[in-house]
Order: sequence, then structure tokens, then C-alpha cells
Amino acid sequence: MSSETEVPHMREVGYVSKKTGVRWMPVIGLEVHCQLGTRTKLFCGCEYRFGASPNSITCPKCTGQPGALPVQNREALALAVRTALALGCTVATKSKFDRKHYFYCDLPKGFQISQYDQPYCTGGGIQLSTGKFVRLTRIHMEEDAGKAIHDRGDMTLVDLNRAGVPLIESVTEADIDTAAEAVEYLTSLKEILQYCGASECDMEKGSLRCDVNISVRPAGEPWRTKVEIKNLNSFRFVSAAIEHEIVRQVDAYEMGEEIVQETRLWDANRNVTRTMRSKESAHDYRYFAEPDLPPIHISSAFLEYERKLLPELPSSRRARYESALGLSPKDARNLTAERVVADFFEAAVRLSDKPKECSNWIQNELFKMVGDPELGTERFEELQLKPFDLVSVIELVDKGSIAMSSGRTLLRAMAETGKSAKVLVAELGLAQVQDTALIERWCREALVGKDKIVADVKAGKPNAINALLGGVIKLSGGKANPQVVRETLERIIAQP
Repeated sequence: MSSETEVPHMREVGYVSKKTGVRWMPVIGLEVHCQLGTRTKLFCGCEYRFGASPNSITCPKCTGQPGALPVQNREALALAVRTALALGCTVATKSKFDRKHYFYCDLPKGFQISQYDQPYCTGGGIQLSTGKFVRLTRIHMEEDAGKAIHDRGDMTLVDLNRAGVPLIESVTEADIDTAAEAVEYLTSLKEILQYCGASECDMEKGSLRCDVNISVRPAGEPWRTKVEIKNLNSFRFVSAAIEHEIVRQVDAYEMGEEIVQETRLWDANRNVTRTMRSKESAHDYRYFAEPDLPPIHISSAFLEYERKLLPELPSSRRARYESALGLSPKDARNLTAERVVADFFEAAVRLSDKPKECSNWIQNELFKMVGDPELGTERFEELQLKPFDLVSVIELVDKGSIAMSSGRTLLRAMAETGKSAKVLVAELGLAQVQDTALIERWCREALVGKDKIVADVKAGKPNAINALLGGVIKLSGGKANPQVVRETLERIIAQP
């Protein structure tokens, strides 16, 4: 079932069945796993690197060898606490780790060190653009499992590099009604995590993963059985999976079938969810306190230290960009979606005091360069450009030293070569021609055969002269100053 046919129904609260006309209300909660941006794993000294050779980043601790004891990573705790403060959570002064038992090939110890009944923080949440507040139940710390690779015919390969990587898992209340709300919540959460420096949140690398808990019920009736959709690694998949699962459950109920509590996977090739396993309950995991780790004690001094490290968060920046800098809501959102972009923009504004020009150049030119295979840039921060470089180009264009088109050429050349604007203007011959005699010659050439345009201008239609500007600029190879060209044309036409 394509998401395109179902999205219009989901943008309203509830889904109206085409078959019965009954309004079904989705009940949605999210569990988001975020890999913390520490140098080493949660309980050992292995330095995790994405893409390393399989099983090359392991040690007796993260592979569960007998006698190997875990040691708490302090940096992971600091990043976890900073995230909790940014989300308005209540941080517990005392918490503990627990063993979560289950058996799978990518879990070498036979249990995962996680947190069960005493997580490090509770409460908090994120406010959506509609004013709705999505509450957080809790956030807890845990170690990641390894990676099982099942696409090798009749064998399964296991890579334990990821085993022991520090995670925080945030769990929402069932406050979400639509796929659009889920995506907005996840977008805001990702921004906050990146701004705090907690994680790079690269979903392609698995550093941000989402599980969706979803059920449906007729309006006004009690909640029904929920289903979990596991390991969604893109916002597009989250949206599509929610849309599909709502319709699947509604269709099942209306056909007299029952929904069973289970874990399902999203099949992106077929655009359907499919059964993975029956859903476990807490008692299935046989939780008990981790005996090899002491309880976590968080002091008020530690909390205040981490609070001081919090940056201005995206929502506050957006409001300031609109009120103090005069940007539109759309521009403010685009510039604050990633902290590195917002920091670049603010530095450029401090240097130039031209927020709208900086905003336009970043969005219209720099964003185009990200992902350009010729530049080899997958991220904004990989561009060979600094705020001063952008401001140099803006000033050259504003002063009329180079044309707007030349400014675009110059900026790209700076990104390609790392050279300064001054050097490249000379090397590429981008400086605008200011020679009035030469410009007048080009203007007279452009006027040949344009008697009607000349007559229109003389008849009081000054905008008619715009039809001549392009011809003059073309004759000059894009180097003639447009303002000087306009003034010269007006002077020539005004002559008898």
C-alpha cells in the first residue's frame, strides 16, 4: 500500500475507514536509540569507529569473556545528563544498571547491561509546532549489541565491533496521533541531540534508530493491543511504516480479526510491515541489578556544570532569528536544522551585519554544494569555506566589484581550491569592468536594431530598458557593472 494514498487521511486526527466510515484513533509512542558520541565504548576502552574491519574493535570486556569487569564511561554519563537537561527531564540523584537477559548471536554475554527500574532520568519532552507537548516517560543508558548479517545465504555472520557502544534510549508517552507528528518529534529530538554534542545522529550509520509502538481504537473506546515496529533508520520509513500499520490494523479489526502483541519489521522493498517475533514482556528478560557496577550518584555540582555547557537550543535560535534578525520562519528553520550551519550563519552575520544576505547565500549556494560529488562533500562542515570567505564574496557583490553570477562562480572556486576571494578574482578575471568608454561601446552595439525599445523608453516606459541589459552583459562576458550599464543606456537614449 503506497503512503501517497494514505497520507491525506492521516493529516487529520484519526483515520476514517473507507469501508465503514468509522473514525479510528491511532495511539503512537516512540522509543529512540541514540549512540552517544564518546571516543570509547560504555564499559571498556575500545575506540569505536564506524566502518572498521569486522571484529577488529573488541576486547575481553565487550565480548563478555570470563572475569572481565565493566568500568563506567564518565563521558557517556556527561553526554546523557546534558541531553536530559536539554529535554527538561528530572535527573535522578541515584540510579543503577541492570542486566537484561536474552539470547541472540550478536549478544556475546547473553545479557545486555541496561537500566530497568531506576533510569537516570524521567519526565521532560518536546513541544511541537502546534503547541502540543509530547511527554517523555524516561531516558535510560545501555550498551549496544553487535550486528548480525543474515544476507549470506544459509549462514549468519556476526560483527561485534558495535557491542558495548554507549546508547541512550528515550521513551515517549503515547501522545502522538499521526505520522506527521512522529516525524516532527523525531526531527526536533535529532536537532537537540546534535546541538548538545551528544551524538552526530547519522541514521545511515545507525547512530539514531527508532522503534514505533502503535495501536488503533474507535473514537471514544479504550486502548487496544499495541504492535512494535523495530529498527526504523530513516524518518521517511517511520512515516511510511506508521501509515501502513494504521491501515493494516484497521482492516484486520473490521474483518473480525484480532491484533496480537508482536514485534514487526518494515519491509521497504514491499512497503509493508512483517512479523519478526512475538513481543516480550519485562519478566521475559529476567532483569536484575548489575552486580559488577556500583550505583550512579549524580551531584548537584555535576548537574550545574553540565547545564552551563548547554548551548542555545534550536527553538530559541529560531525565535531570535525571526525577532532580532528579521528572517522568515522558513529561513530560520532551515538555518537552525543543524548546529554547524547555525554557527556558520551567526559568525557571518557578526562579520557583515547582513543577516538576510548571509541567509540567502547559505541556502541558495552553500546548501547546493553539500552532497556535490565533484566537491566530495557529504556534510556542510566539509566545505572548504569559512564565514569570512562568504562575507568576502557578499561584500564584493554589494560593492559592484563583481557580478552576482561571478559571485556564485567565485564561491564555488573557493570551495574547490581553498584560495581566497582576492586571489581567485584575479586568477579567474571576475572583476567587473568599470571603464565607462568600453561600457558605452557595448551599449551602442546592443542598441542597434532596437528602435521600438528606444521608443518605449522615450514614451515613459523606463522598465523597457531591462530588455537591453542582458544583451550588454552578454557582450561584456558578464563583467559589465549592471548599474553603470543602465545609467549609460539611459543617457544614450535620452540624447537626440
